[in-house]
Amino acid sequence: MLEKIFGSGGAWGPFILRMGVGAFSIIHGTQKLFGTFSGSGLQEFSGVCSAIGLKPPDVWAITIAIIQFLGGIFLVFGIMTRLAVLLVGIVFAIMIAWGIILVDIEYQIILIAACLSLLFTGGGRAALRD
Repeated sequence: MLEKIFGSGGAWGPFILRMGVGAFSIIHGTQKLFGTFSGSGLQEFSGVCSAIGLKPPDVWAITIAIIQFLGGIFLVFGIMTRLAVLLVGIVFAIMIAWGIILVDIEYQIILIAACLSLLFTGGGRAALRD
């Protein structure tokens, strides 16, 4: 029975990565879109986009927030996993390139590695439409 659940063909690893990256992305997307989870909301995030030179900042703020929010939802449910993780991973990579470090840069590097893993493996178990 354990072999059936945890065997090498089970693809539980991508499922776990998908849940973690998806939840992280949903939380950060809702912080930017709605100001929840102690987030700043769109207006303040638009100011951050303006400060780092993105023009027009409102369009960039909405685009990044929607990619994080919807990308996270798509990852959790396993819908178009590779496309969702590609877009979310690009957001993480761009944040590093612009010098926007969340806690430590190692944190974002791990997130990018998880995104690359999902890009290559797909969504794994319980993906609705990989």
